[in-house]
Amino acid sequence: MEESTQSRWIVACGLVVAAAAATGVALKAKRYLEPPSGGPQTLREGRQLRIDATDAAQLGRGRQLYAQACASCHGVKLEGQPNWRERLANGRMPAPPHDASGHTWHHADAVLFAITKNGLVAGVTAPRGYVSDMPAFGQSMSDDDIIAVLAYIKSTWPEKMAVAQREATAQYASPK
Repeated sequence: MEESTQSRWIVACGLVVAAAAATGVALKAKRYLEPPSGGPQTLREGRQLRIDATDAAQLGRGRQLYAQACASCHGVKLEGQPNWRERLANGRMPAPPHDASGHTWHHADAVLFAITKNGLVAGVTAPRGYVSDMPAFGQSMSDDDIIAVLAYIKSTWPEKMAVAQREATAQYASPK
């Protein structure tokens, strides 16, 4: 086989494998985004997703995990990376802030959980074409660890934003 033909075959096979993997990730992420009909989001074990931003023990654990796994990108003070709304030279988006200056509080608990667990999946947990360095933490953190991190983040928001986020969570859990 000619070298150029062989190269094309390798590229084509690689694209097929990548597409299959992306489809599997998207389907897995979608499972975490869709609330059961008539009820709140549930975790794989059948437990309801509940992110309590007032549980002191959970907040302490979440603060520690955030410092270890998230602060290097999202900032020690949840401030995000500079110019987080502008694409980098490589086409990827910088890490957004999780404090009140960002948009994290606009999202329902189930969406925040899915993004943290499965990463940003274009067309599912992010707009089509959105490219980010956000990793999936589902292999390195338990569901309870992810919930603790999100509880810590939520505990830092001013009351107005916390109320808006609770409303988004309630609307998501009970679609009309």
